[in-house]
Amino acid sequence: MISLLKSKNWLAVRIIVFISIAIPVGIIAYEFIILGKDSVVFLADYPSAVAIGVVIYYGVLLILGLLWVIKQLKEVLKLRNENKKNELSHLQSQVNPHFFFNMLNNLYGLVDKDSKKAQELILKLSDLMRYSIYNGQEDSVSLEEEIKYLKNYIELHQMRYHKKIDVELNTNITESGYKVKPLLFIILLENAFKHGVENLREDAYVKVNIKSGDNQIHFSVVNNFEAASISETGGIGLKNLKRRLQLVYPNKHSLSFSKAEGVYVAELNLTVA
Repeated sequence: MISLLKSKNWLAVRIIVFISIAIPVGIIAYEFIILGKDSVVFLADYPSAVAIGVVIYYGVLLILGLLWVIKQLKEVLKLRNENKKNELSHLQSQVNPHFFFNMLNNLYGLVDKDSKKAQELILKLSDLMRYSIYNGQEDSVSLEEEIKYLKNYIELHQMRYHKKIDVELNTNITESGYKVKPLLFIILLENAFKHGVENLREDAYVKVNIKSGDNQIHFSVVNNFEAASISETGGIGLKNLKRRLQLVYPNKHSLSFSKAEGVYVAELNLTVA
């Protein structure tokens, strides 16, 4: 049925194109061949009704052509937006899976050793998973919700480690109500634990700073590390983050990394206006 409709549409287009070409060609051929004129002024010697009819025909044709072009542009923009949404959805679904798998493995080993602690970890982990699954699919969330998620993530890590780690989360929110794309900051924080705390036996630290004001959000995370644990190319998580920032905050973000003397710094700035 669809193919039949498409074939009928193309037939109509062909007829219109044929008529549009045939009218001026026919008139010019008539003037030169039948009447034997040396030059032709288009529709000059024809009744005004004929001239008006031809003008109206081409005017309507022009309007229809413009409407068709506008429709095609809208379809292209719609398709581009749908592709963008699909890509964002796919990228968001990739956030945190290996963290949850690692936590489940830790819980498995902890159930027999310390059931009470295992229960606490399960409750904390369920909160994180609930946020990732539901809030993580939203177009935007409040900055305060993201900060709460980061706090839960930090608390969960502190519960699972048997070694002492120094973790700070400092916030300076001068203006409330800012909206951000969910699960942006967690990738940088996760890397700080993965490449820093995970590989250090002692004196591990992670310091997080979040500031907001004047339609700007500044996020930074500082951690110490072992040189062998830092990849020069970056992992899937960072590639994911960079692509999401390009899609959601084009020309409205800056992401930078630096390392020196065993200290790694990641900074993300967003313009949310």
